[in-house]
Amino acid sequence: MLRVGYIGLGLMGKPMAGNILKAGFPLVVHNRSHTAVAELAAKGADTASSPAEVAQQVDVVFTNLPYSPDVEKVALGQNGIIEGAHDGLIFVDNSTIKPASARKIANSLSENNVQSLDAPVSGGDIGAQKGTLAIMVGGKKKTLDTVMPILEVLGKTIIHVGGSGAGQIAKAANQIMVAAQMVAMGELLILAQKAGADPERVVAAIRGGAAGCWTLDNKPQRLFEGMREPGFKAYMQSKDLNIVMDTAREYGIPLPLTAVSTQLYQSMLEMGMANLDNSAVIGVIESLSGTQLKTK
Repeated sequence: MLRVGYIGLGLMGKPMAGNILKAGFPLVVHNRSHTAVAELAAKGADTASSPAEVAQQVDVVFTNLPYSPDVEKVALGQNGIIEGAHDGLIFVDNSTIKPASARKIANSLSENNVQSLDAPVSGGDIGAQKGTLAIMVGGKKKTLDTVMPILEVLGKTIIHVGGSGAGQIAKAANQIMVAAQMVAMGELLILAQKAGADPERVVAAIRGGAAGCWTLDNKPQRLFEGMREPGFKAYMQSKDLNIVMDTAREYGIPLPLTAVSTQLYQSMLEMGMANLDNSAVIGVIESLSGTQLKTK
């Protein structure tokens, strides 16, 4: 059985690492915060003091970190994965980062006989806990085949998109749609309420038709109950949208709707809502309209 390392034990990484451990894979973990490390160690995981030390002990090393520079540092920096590299090691990044960063890391690690997969995920903390994530993968198909038994513990939909960076391109596309749905949901709820209809009944009426989507299936009830905690934090949604816009500028692609979504999520951060769920972008619509969504 493959020996696995996991670096980055946040809202997504900790339950994902936990599912790997539950599936019986030997697991070595590392994280800047020791609380999550201690929790997994109590369940049987081994611990390491650096990414290099993780890499030395495993066949496959995963990362799940917030930003592109974080992944580059952990993969390529001092005491990074590259310093613990050995022939046959596979690097799998579950973070959402720039496609260009994914390609840079893959190229650098390949010089040390390490194969890389960029494998960002979608499905939020609930998907991470239940092992039902959608995983979009860039890199060599042969490498994906090797780690597939691990990925099948983490997700239900695992798609090989293409070469290095293709997984991150797919995640950028995913975040375009996610942001658009969250903003649209906020607008329709406030429109319904302010124009004199019950927003909950409106959602019930439209979710079975052409407007049906994951967002309408999962988010309105939480908002009606006054629950705006993450989930997927707004500042991470904002970060992802900035990746989308940077990539669009790199290739000269106009994304007018996504540009507006990006501005609305930036407004969330400026209004002190950075740590709320990405569905709480409705708060910006509330502020603009002078109306608060009624809760139960």
